[in-house]
Amino acid sequence: MAALACGWQFGLRKPIMNSIEPLPFGLSQRLPPSNTQAEQALLGALLANNKAYDRISEFLAAEHFADPVHGRIYTAIQRRCEAGQIADAVTLRGEFEHNGALDEVGGTAYLAQLLSAMVGIINAGDYGRVIRDAWVRRQLIDVGEVMVNRAYGADPELDGGDQIEAAEQVLFDLATRGGNGEGKGITFEKALTIAIDLASQAFKNQGSVSGLDTGLRDLNKRTGGLHKSDLIILAGRPGMGKTALATKIAFGAAKAMLANARVDNPNAMPKQCVAIFSLEMSSDQLATRLLAEEARVSADKIRRGEISTRDFDNFVKVSREISEIPLIIDDTPAITLSALRTRCRRLQRTNGLGLIVVDYLQLMRPAAGTKPESRVQEISQITQGLKAIAKELAVPVIALSQLSRQVENREDKRPQLADLRESGSIEQDADMVMFIYRDEYYLQQREPKITAFDRDDKYQEAMEKWKSDMQAVYQKAELILAKQRHGPTGKIDLFFQGEFTLFADLDTIHE
Repeated sequence: MAALACGWQFGLRKPIMNSIEPLPFGLSQRLPPSNTQAEQALLGALLANNKAYDRISEFLAAEHFADPVHGRIYTAIQRRCEAGQIADAVTLRGEFEHNGALDEVGGTAYLAQLLSAMVGIINAGDYGRVIRDAWVRRQLIDVGEVMVNRAYGADPELDGGDQIEAAEQVLFDLATRGGNGEGKGITFEKALTIAIDLASQAFKNQGSVSGLDTGLRDLNKRTGGLHKSDLIILAGRPGMGKTALATKIAFGAAKAMLANARVDNPNAMPKQCVAIFSLEMSSDQLATRLLAEEARVSADKIRRGEISTRDFDNFVKVSREISEIPLIIDDTPAITLSALRTRCRRLQRTNGLGLIVVDYLQLMRPAAGTKPESRVQEISQITQGLKAIAKELAVPVIALSQLSRQVENREDKRPQLADLRESGSIEQDADMVMFIYRDEYYLQQREPKITAFDRDDKYQEAMEKWKSDMQAVYQKAELILAKQRHGPTGKIDLFFQGEFTLFADLDTIHE
């Protein structure tokens, strides 16, 4: 194996890896890493015994071979093995003859030569890892060359910060595709142990939640709280209160973190925080909204300074009470996916991270340096990236999303999964999809106008019916769980107070 890793010769071809002899005419002294001998030995092992394919099929692909001829031969072996057919020198010769490609792969003589290069079938996995490792190193060299060229100004659209983000994104993608490429499966016994631990935690918390507290009683009951690695989409038309509900959930989760940390020590600080990436509102606007909700003072009056001394004193008092809530607000506009990932990783290291909220999806940009062909592909990259962040950091991610205008063209304007704007991948990648809907919002716009009636009694009748309908939906909202991987779907009724942009549990017992 040491010989293979260093690219020593086995008598078939000269090694092309790790050459350090000076080259003429000022050429680079080093050539990209590769290992022709390992490639030949592996292909020989595969041709001699197709069972060797099982040792490398999980992590090795044709693109990992440095020699394109070897990649083409591997593809043919792979195709036949996957189809349950024999792949040897005879069958491959027939296949390449049929395709007219026999000469391109070196002819029958080279297929026979590969068989003679086989060292041992049992070492097929080791050969495969050497080949893959060389491919990863070649990719790193390519990444480095792109970074150097960009730094010299090859891509003037990217400034220094964007170049760092682009490099991080490419390295992240390579780490996802690269690494050892082998699965990380666990035994069923270990999986059962984890499942029992989760069930035990839920049993101990009967009447509470097994996941992260949302601050909303009925939502907790329906979902069990917010769970690690889940991507949760909260969508709605403009004016429905998406941001207000998302901040309510984020604030409720942060309060629960602080309360749990102070069960035994009243001065303890939580080991986790909630991160809100507010692409639409500034951090002070978001803080004002949260403060208005807690102090029960109109945010509009706060902005205009139309509050009483009593309200202002209450305002200051509440601000002191909630100042220790572990909430981080990042209001960077049009943040890129790679920048968001970097900041979340940093928060995970420094503060501990329990929940991520993104407001909202369509205002994000894909990773720096990437140029998706369409808006649909761009949104797909973003949702897939957010789901990857949720899994990597093991935290729930709530992403707000706009809905398409086709909702407005229906009689029943309650949102459906098909209304998610710009990409079906939002629905596909999400573990949970929630829609916020307020009938009061649309009913207000249908107030009868006296000019539309020829008789006063008809107008009064229509007005009475409208008032009755308004009374039935006054300060009520519907949270529609359209998709939930781990539980039931359905509707949750919430209380909404527009003056304070406040969502809360709806009291269905008292008048």
